[in-house]
Amino acid sequence: MSERIDSQTAPEPVGAYPHARRAGEFLYLSGVGPRKKNSKQIPGVTLGAEGEILNYDIKEQCISVFENVRTILNDAGAKWTDLIDVTVFLTNMKDDFKIYNEMWKEYFGENPPCRTTLEINCLPTPIAIELKCVAYLGEKS
Repeated sequence: MSERIDSQTAPEPVGAYPHARRAGEFLYLSGVGPRKKNSKQIPGVTLGAEGEILNYDIKEQCISVFENVRTILNDAGAKWTDLIDVTVFLTNMKDDFKIYNEMWKEYFGENPPCRTTLEINCLPTPIAIELKCVAYLGEKS
């Protein structure tokens, strides 16, 4: 059995899925992007008339996606430090990895979760980064 988690303070999912599910001592987050709540606005993104990305700022998107993850964790009763595994999807590894990696170090410090970073050709909305996270809510010291 698992418990569905629907955050009231994080941006709405772009599809038919919950923000997260708790299964036993684990919390599984659905893919989280950098959008703003109650808006289609994506921090650092300039779109053209046809919805195409004209330019974007990966640092702004990293800050926003990390904060969105933090919001979902908090609403689920978890903390940032409970994260144990993160899969990161980037649409431009060559240009964005360095800045994203710097932001990762800033947000996670000396005890980061496990991480896998993949380049993909697009995401469902005009974003450059998405995170898929797992948190462990068991033993607290």
